[in-house]
Amino acid sequence: MRTVYMETNRPPPRISGALTALVTPFENGALDRVSLMALVEWQIRSGVDGLVACGLTGEGPVLTEAERAEIIGTCVEIAEGKVPVIAATGTNDTATTIEETRHAKALGATAALVTLPYYSKPGQKGVIHHFETLSAAVDIPIIVHNLPSHTAIDLAPATVAQLGAITGIIGIADGTGNIERVTDWRRLLPSGSALFSTHDATSLGFTLAGGQGVISSASNVAPRLVAAMQHAAGAGNLPAASVLLDRLHPLFRALSRESEPATIKHALAILEKAKAEVRLPLVCVESDTAGVISDALETLQAGCKASCDLNAMPRHVVGHYLSL
Repeated sequence: MRTVYMETNRPPPRISGALTALVTPFENGALDRVSLMALVEWQIRSGVDGLVACGLTGEGPVLTEAERAEIIGTCVEIAEGKVPVIAATGTNDTATTIEETRHAKALGATAALVTLPYYSKPGQKGVIHHFETLSAAVDIPIIVHNLPSHTAIDLAPATVAQLGAITGIIGIADGTGNIERVTDWRRLLPSGSALFSTHDATSLGFTLAGGQGVISSASNVAPRLVAAMQHAAGAGNLPAASVLLDRLHPLFRALSRESEPATIKHALAILEKAKAEVRLPLVCVESDTAGVISDALETLQAGCKASCDLNAMPRHVVGHYLSL
């Protein structure tokens, strides 16, 4: 693939709703660009509101620089401005994070998703200086990703307030599943700051509490349903959103049994969308988990009226069926 560096003066699309944390398809150890292109096209046709490339679900830590460039460039190329492409660029080193974020901007990414520095485990003051330095060095909107289970750091309320005051930071994505944080953090952040969940099981409650949406791993597998749930929540249609959550809950539970890139890819392999291959240190799912995932997909299908697959229906048909 020829890398295309993009410059545009168009205002970035609004970032909200259902954003898919894309997996990275592999075949025989190499990036499977054909499957990636098909996956991106399917996600966009299914009505998702954005794509997140090279994150944890995309096995970002084990990608080469050439692979990262190809993935981000492919997403931008296929999206054609229809939805924002957010590149995960965070590392545990500030200088490297700056370099990765600049590269993502050059490739045409709309925004950067930047995790708190993992492994190094800085204090709250170090976190603030990390993002101040990054924001001063790059010209791209930044979403801070708070995921204590992976970084061993959690944002303190005072840190949230200080991050919100940094130019270039447009929001925070939280993976703790703590819905109370929406109310608490909204009071601390400037008007217009966005809050996203990265925890599928509690994402509906997060949005109903005032969040702007979800960065979802499960939407790799059920993009139309996850998007419809977020759109129903955003429109204030709680009955429809609740019906969709009930349909999706067994899938959410099945996909959380083991490391999500592996479970997501196993589900995609069942759907014949991508191979189940992951890179070490990740391994494919255990047989019992494989059975639970298969059962969850069957349950999702069985819950559809007249044995129809809602995931394959046009969005307006799904909306009509659920009275959205």
